[in-house]
Amino acid sequence: MACDMLAYLIPNAGDTHGEVRHIPIPKPSPNFALIKVLRAGVCNTDLEILQGYMGFHGVLGHEFVGRVVEVNSDDAGLRSKWIDQRVCGDINVGCADCFVCLNARGLDDRSGCCQMSRNHCPLRTVLGILNHNGTMAEYLTLPISNLHRVPDGMSDEVAVFSEPLAAACRIVEQGLVRYDGPHPDRVAIVGDGKLGLMIAEVLGREHASRLVEIGSTADPDGTSPAPPIMFGKHPHKMDLVRESAGVDCRPVTDCKDEKAFNGVAAEYAGKFDVVVDATGSPAGLSLAAGLCRPMGTLVLKSTCAAGEQFNAAPFVIDELKVIGSRCGPIDKALELLALDDSSTGPLKPLGVSKYITKTFPLSEAADAIKCAAERTTMKVQIICSEE
Repeated sequence: MACDMLAYLIPNAGDTHGEVRHIPIPKPSPNFALIKVLRAGVCNTDLEILQGYMGFHGVLGHEFVGRVVEVNSDDAGLRSKWIDQRVCGDINVGCADCFVCLNARGLDDRSGCCQMSRNHCPLRTVLGILNHNGTMAEYLTLPISNLHRVPDGMSDEVAVFSEPLAAACRIVEQGLVRYDGPHPDRVAIVGDGKLGLMIAEVLGREHASRLVEIGSTADPDGTSPAPPIMFGKHPHKMDLVRESAGVDCRPVTDCKDEKAFNGVAAEYAGKFDVVVDATGSPAGLSLAAGLCRPMGTLVLKSTCAAGEQFNAAPFVIDELKVIGSRCGPIDKALELLALDDSSTGPLKPLGVSKYITKTFPLSEAADAIKCAAERTTMKVQIICSEE
């Protein structure tokens, strides 16, 4: 193996540009694996980091599929299990020694703290985001415990979607949408960007599968519970999930009324038990709050720099439960990505390749970043290595 590798990195903290360089191949620490990166994805977080978010410097990127080439462990069985396996990985790297990582207080099993140890080590690094070189390189390292095997037959371009899809699956993992009462929760998704569409893919399928469990006529009046509604600005984007995910897609203008005190049309104001904000904007957050019923749940899936003009009154007056939702279960995402035409049951294949706008070689990573920043772009992938 060569000593150096190609990588796209941010040279210094605060830099708003990256560059392709040759840097040393990383050496895996004990109980870490060295992974040859096959493909990497570009997401909005990468673009935000290039604007100074997190003050990160190093190799960018956190979405990937790769092949394990080395395992630093004395356990022969562990080496045999993982060497030469195609994998994706959890992006949070905990210290493995604190009370959170060890689940010493049993918080992982407490309501509202699901999988706290996976996501919230206070000393964690985060792949391509915080003090850990990321995926836009020929090689990366991750703890063995972070790895998830990619099913045979799944293409590399599909497997890269495991991380963003897992972020959408986190909403289900947190148990934020309830189906256990006489009236299953009514759900709205605000924002039809890349993350919003992944959320629609997941919540639409969760709705379909839960209706099979509880019976499709769960409402007292004999009607089927309404599917999630996505409010967005781009019909061509919403068309990607309208049929396959079973989501009701409507123009965001339908739920707005500038004459209303909260800016929300009466038909939709306070009508949803759970509202997911995937807009990343103060205006979107305010709209989402207006859609949510009093004492309902508002799920924040994207960061929002609200600024000094942010109005907290609606959240207090309506006693909304505002819940952040971040990294989710990679294994569940891979299960959904593995759905195909031969799969039985109510869930349709996701067909995520429809989201890929363009691919670039690693040597052209700067061009990939520029393409990802264009408003018309859906998803950009970088081919880091060939097999």
